Amino acid sequence: MGELLPRFLQSTEYRQRRKDIAAFNARNRWIKRGLGLAIMEYPVNLVGQYAATVAIYHVDGTVVIAHGGIEMGQGMNTKIAQVAAHTLGIPLSFVKLEYSDTINGANSEVTGGSLGSESLCFAVRKACEVLNTRLQPVKEALGKNATWQRIVAEAWTRLINLIASEYYKQGDMRNYLVYGLGLTEIELDILTGNHLIKRVDLLEDAGESLSPYIDIGQVEGAFVMLLGYWLTEHLIYDRQTGRLVTNRTWTYKPPGAKDIPIDFRIELLQKNPNPAGFMRSKTTGEPPACLAVSSIFAVQHALQSARQDAGIAHEWVRLGAPTTPETIVLNSGTQLSMLSLE
Repeated sequence: MGELLPRFLQSTEYRQRRKDIAAFNARNRWIKRGLGLAIMEYPVNLVGQYAATVAIYHVDGTVVIAHGGIEMGQGMNTKIAQVAAHTLGIPLSFVKLEYSDTINGANSEVTGGSLGSESLCFAVRKACEVLNTRLQPVKEALGKNATWQRIVAEAWTRLINLIASEYYKQGDMRNYLVYGLGLTEIELDILTGNHLIKRVDLLEDAGESLSPYIDIGQVEGAFVMLLGYWLTEHLIYDRQTGRLVTNRTWTYKPPGAKDIPIDFRIELLQKNPNPAGFMRSKTTGEPPACLAVSSIFAVQHALQSARQDAGIAHEWVRLGAPTTPETIVLNSGTQLSMLSLE
């Protein structure tokens, strides 16, 4: 972090932007801007076990994988398919993923904490290596020019088992730390409390990414999801009955299209192999969510300017999760006496 932070501040023009925001705020009474910086050290603790089965079909060489993880949009199946294709030395088009259940993925650990993708990639690679060992005599007999379909068909005629089950177990990989930095620039309407996120810069340590497009999407999605946590998703319960009152979109506001940062810049740290993780990679599912706290720091920065204009002595404003437009208005220092009809 000692190396990353100075570089990040320089690449994002942090100090110049602070000056520009100060100048903007001095010129504008009811629109304020703020800049928030967050740094992250996220521990990844790999636990439990994850099972996977890889089956090769002799007719056309299709490789079908079943595992004990749950694909929920985090790109697990894409990474698993890529690892299988890489290990077997075949085009990705041959690889198919089957649905998960408690038979083909029995005894697997929970899919959460960003543990599943790497652990199951490990299990699938082990299974593919078993299959490679079984297929090696066939490859040597047929020669280097033999196609995948020819190799598989010949293996089947030799009664070679084309199904392998393996698993990842705790201890196969070491725990490690994920680092990241986030810088959020926000614009507040002091009269309504509404906000625009004008720009976000994120630097995420993904080691040597298994699938950069997947990981960039994970960083984006995790960050925006937690923008909802920090800025919009307010849970209100009836004090008498305990019933959740904010139970529909009219009252409960998850992030929408206009909550996505207008200028969204994602950088994966380069030339930073992870000696502990799978194939030198690091996980990207949950860690970047932590960087969304930078949005609250940006709100604090903007609010302080509004409160100064309102004549309030400087003090830290306690902002929780979420800091809604209502909270922003109530903490802006605005009084009716400051408003006039012209």
